[in-house]
Amino acid sequence: MKIETLKKKFKNQWILAEVLDAKPDTLEPLDAKVIEHSASRAKTYKAMRESKSKRLMHFYNGPVPKKGYAVAF
Repeated sequence: MKIETLKKKFKNQWILAEVLDAKPDTLEPLDAKVIEHSASRAKTYKAMRESKSKRLMHFYNGPVPKKGYAVAF
């Protein structure tokens, strides 16, 4: 799944995906296979521990906090 499609489909969720294709110069992911997605970070961490892939990306696909707020992950 293209990264832009993935971001549109799984809004406000944690996403764990295996990177299938990346830009050779910057390694920016272009295409990925979703392994797990959830509103719960714990579910994606569990899937990460169980994954055999060496090319993983893990991120929260939601709004950036407003200026003046701090977030700890």
